[in-house]
Amino acid sequence: MLLERIYDEDLAQASYFIGCQKNGTAVVVDARRDLAPYLDLAEKNGMTIVAVTETHIHADYLSGTRELAAKTGAEMYVSGEGGPDWTYGFEANLLHDGDKITIGNITVQAVHTPGHTPEHLSFLVTDGAFSDKPGYMLTGDFVFSGDLGRPDLLDEAVGGVDTRFGGAKDLFRSLKEKFVTLPDHVQVYPAHGAGSACGKALGAIPSSTVGYERLYAWWGKYVTEDDEQGFVDELLAGQPDAHAYFGRMKRENRDGPAVMGDRAPLPELAIEDVARDLEQDKVTFLDTRPVDEVHAGTIPGSISIPAPGKMATYGGWAYDPEKDDRPLVLLAQDQEQAQQFWDHLVRVGIDHVSGYVTGIEGLPTTTPRIIQPEELEGFDAALALDVRNKTEHTEGHIPGSRQLSAGRVLWHQDQLPSEGTIVTYCQSGMRNSVAASALRRAGHDVVELDGSYSAWSEWARRSGVQPETSETAQEPVGA
Repeated sequence: MLLERIYDEDLAQASYFIGCQKNGTAVVVDARRDLAPYLDLAEKNGMTIVAVTETHIHADYLSGTRELAAKTGAEMYVSGEGGPDWTYGFEANLLHDGDKITIGNITVQAVHTPGHTPEHLSFLVTDGAFSDKPGYMLTGDFVFSGDLGRPDLLDEAVGGVDTRFGGAKDLFRSLKEKFVTLPDHVQVYPAHGAGSACGKALGAIPSSTVGYERLYAWWGKYVTEDDEQGFVDELLAGQPDAHAYFGRMKRENRDGPAVMGDRAPLPELAIEDVARDLEQDKVTFLDTRPVDEVHAGTIPGSISIPAPGKMATYGGWAYDPEKDDRPLVLLAQDQEQAQQFWDHLVRVGIDHVSGYVTGIEGLPTTTPRIIQPEELEGFDAALALDVRNKTEHTEGHIPGSRQLSAGRVLWHQDQLPSEGTIVTYCQSGMRNSVAASALRRAGHDVVELDGSYSAWSEWARRSGVQPETSETAQEPVGA
């Protein structure tokens, strides 16, 4: 048996390629939409992808199940569990608890593990050439290394009302009935690692075992003691902000993501054509340079997404293709880099990219407004906006500031003042550049705090100014 983990550092997301080396067939679990890793693995190992499946209706990225099936002719399998509200909107084979996908000597068995979402499946994998018992479990967003999938995303990002409590109880039952009952040696392969917003304390190691998680994960004592309420309380406490684009991902993944097909290489665009399109507001410019270079001068109305690390994540924060139908123009070193950027963007459903340019010379420029920490106290701001996560804000923030994370600002502008200047900050400045550019493009007057909270904290230490915490906070500016 071949079992390969394909990991996306951008979204902290793992998909899996499982192949039978005897008959040369393979199944892919939780694929993303840029397909090269799966196609390359199949070619390298002389295998044909015959099945594609996924653990659940994802929130953090757009599923590649339909894309890969269309490319390879593979059969699609999706969850048939969860009830009518969780029925997929496209034709595929439905998997229920206990159903199996067989490729050669390998059996992939669906296990209904609700909690993160009602329809969630995990997959027990048996290598029939080695044993007649399962040795591996692909747990999706059910069990992570050291943590569990959060049950509150449906409330936080999809408009649910108090679904988190039922989801937490479902998760407790799934652990008791479907996970800890497995042999301790069964290896666990989750769909996310450290940095994902699908849990609050995910470990960085790529895999674990049932026994290790049962003994040492935070939740183990609650299951052992059958303490459901203690489990629910700890699970729901301190969950990070859910990115607002998650709601769009849920809808599109349920209904069926658009199939792109083969994408032609992105063309390099003539500067004069881009300048004309910018003047006529026909395109959205994506500035991928470091924050300090953007602060020295950027394109009016552009979105700042410092490359290459979080192109998909930050793209999902700053650009909503449902509201902005203007195609993107990417700033890239060359065609290969532009294509890599595009690969990341399609993972969150940002497909409409017209091309790239290699520099900004010849384009209109503007200099974003910046303020130094020592200038903030006397600055006339309608709002000091902390775009970090709420957990960061709670631990310490600039006095009078209000928190609204960078992944939510574009969708919650009703929480911002309609007039006056907004001063924004994050921890070091990168997330702030993304959020500030999105707000400027939406029409707000934004000034960025240079160096963000790190720089302010150093100034405050020297000046004897104390940050606020959740215990000391007063009514925020702009409230």
